[in-house]
Amino acid sequence: MARGKRDDDAAARFVERFAGDLVDAGMPGMPSRVFAALLASEDGSLTAGELAEVLHSSPASISNAVRYLTQVSMIRREREPGSRRQRYRVDDNAWYEGLVQREQLLARWAGTLDQGVGAVGASTPAGHRLAESKEFLVYLADEMPKLLERWRTQRR
Repeated sequence: MARGKRDDDAAARFVERFAGDLVDAGMPGMPSRVFAALLASEDGSLTAGELAEVLHSSPASISNAVRYLTQVSMIRREREPGSRRQRYRVDDNAWYEGLVQREQLLARWAGTLDQGVGAVGASTPAGHRLAESKEFLVYLADEMPKLLERWRTQRR
């Protein structure tokens, strides 16, 4: 097949394969499939009906998946001009936005782990384990903005 031409069967296999990779990383199944389908769509945008057709899924499962993906800022909802239909779009910076959201979680988890250290005792084996986990998350939270800034600079 010539490079640059879409092979719908191969694209469908990619969607399922990449969705499986995302599931293995901890993302729920249907949101993984919706995200992969949007990434592989021509303009990064599909309606709920189009997603249901492409993924051979029920409208309810698509609705739950897009709700999840919009909450974690991996896709956005937009209204079609002159219509009540909504489209779901994955932006080129979807990964960036998802990671920015994770920064907030890292700080929250570090705070909770700190409370855990106090609860189990700082000098206990559990306390050491929780403190080490907290320090790692604090490190990630500190490094993430620097990493994302380097990415933005590289993309310019």
